[in-house]
Amino acid sequence: MRKVGFGIIGLGVIAETHFIAIEKNENCEFVAAFDAVPGKAKAFCERHGKGKAYDDLESFLNDSEIEAVTIATPSGYHLEPALAAIRHKKHVIIEKPMEITAEREELIINEAKKEGVIVTGVFQSRFYDAPRLIKKAIDEGRFGRLTLCDAQVKWFRSQEYYDSGAWRGTWKVDGGGALMNQSIHAIDLLQWFCGPAEEVQAYTATLAHERIEVEDTGVAVLKFKNGALGVIEGSTSVYPGFLKKIEICGTEGSAVLEEESLKVWSFKNETEEDSEIRRIYSDATKAGGGASDPKAINTLGHEKQFNDFASAIIEHREPEVNAESASEAVKIITAIYESVRSGKKVKVK
Repeated sequence: MRKVGFGIIGLGVIAETHFIAIEKNENCEFVAAFDAVPGKAKAFCERHGKGKAYDDLESFLNDSEIEAVTIATPSGYHLEPALAAIRHKKHVIIEKPMEITAEREELIINEAKKEGVIVTGVFQSRFYDAPRLIKKAIDEGRFGRLTLCDAQVKWFRSQEYYDSGAWRGTWKVDGGGALMNQSIHAIDLLQWFCGPAEEVQAYTATLAHERIEVEDTGVAVLKFKNGALGVIEGSTSVYPGFLKKIEICGTEGSAVLEEESLKVWSFKNETEEDSEIRRIYSDATKAGGGASDPKAINTLGHEKQFNDFASAIIEHREPEVNAESASEAVKIITAIYESVRSGKKVKVK
């Protein structure tokens, strides 16, 4: 089997998840690691017993065995290494968000088109079974007309979490707070299910933490282009933290997704499979989803997305989550922030 050689850029917490995702896939191979901090890449490779270590980005990108790179740096530091990798003809998979503004994401997308390489953002929640069942049912029209579509991310982060890195909780590098960093996967699922958002109005606040510039609590009301209405609640201020929840309701059916479990799966026109779906997925969550511990995530979604990304490279096709699709959540979140600043309804661009 042909394998895609991967290099990892940025060796913080999420790099471990990327490494696992690469190792678990037969079509992926870990080749090298880069971090600008001297010795960090060497320690990473020694810990895992494999890979070439680089602390010079140009040398890393000139490694011919690296066909694709993962960007695992802090959010606001995605643009420069992504553009550098693209210009070296590397395919790129970027940890969420691809970047912290729509404009910066567009630079990445346009450069990838120019250089003819594949770029995507990591939205692994789309690869779990339960969300895919909801998406399939929506596409088949089983919900009727969508009416109310909500996302709740009532999580908790300690003050120590924010104090652990100077970039955490900053506009420049984090790009935002509970909405941009923690709630983005739920917001991505919401727009994937319901289609583009048209307009938002929002409030945010910093209620439970000190020494951060960004929100730890936010609420937004959305109007989708299909006419449905919705609410986003995102926080890192709710103790002890709860699993993320998405509720999709329509004129002929409703589903409630709690992390990987379907807590509600009800339709006016039942099929033979519905009772089996309820049996299998009513209690399918295997990890805490990061509700109170950012390390407590199931890696299966990353594994599946990395598999699809590598397959897309091998098969010369678009990945399931293409770059344009991966940019939609940031458009919603930055519109929310604009609404907070202006105190007005804002169009999602």
